[in-house]
Amino acid sequence: MYKIRVILDTKEDVIRTIVVDNALNLEDLHLTIAKSFGFKGQEMASFYRTDEEWNQGEEIPLFNMEEVGEGLSMKSCLLNDTLPLENDKLIYVYDFLKMWTFYVDVLEISTEKKENLPQIILTVGEVPSEAPDKEFVAEKLEDPFGSDDDIDDEYGDYNDDFDYTEY
Repeated sequence: MYKIRVILDTKEDVIRTIVVDNALNLEDLHLTIAKSFGFKGQEMASFYRTDEEWNQGEEIPLFNMEEVGEGLSMKSCLLNDTLPLENDKLIYVYDFLKMWTFYVDVLEISTEKKENLPQIILTVGEVPSEAPDKEFVAEKLEDPFGSDDDIDDEYGDYNDDFDYTEY
């Protein structure tokens, strides 16, 4: 049995803690999470592996988009293989047009068997009517060629004085 905390990425706290069977695949976890937040589970979604700082890694899509048998899909990934340890994390993105983003964190893993799983055991906050705007900001990389101010050549700045209409 897994106890999992799922946090919606919004300004206000919106949290669900769910208990699921450890033999669940990620497709069933996707449906459980979507329904626990009031969604029907009919939109495209992906899980992303992540490290301790929530840096996004490898995608686990809802459907295998690769050649037959080559790629990952939620259906082929079991929960206990994907998240084998407590405090393992995933990022879950639901509905790529709206980009609902969730942080999935394993709170507890137990060998205890429970009936009527999955269960929502904690609900905090209300899901907003619209997905929060996402701002995608990349780190500013240093230009390997430098800037125009860095040009130091033997010809100087000859292009500024050249009149192209003379030729």
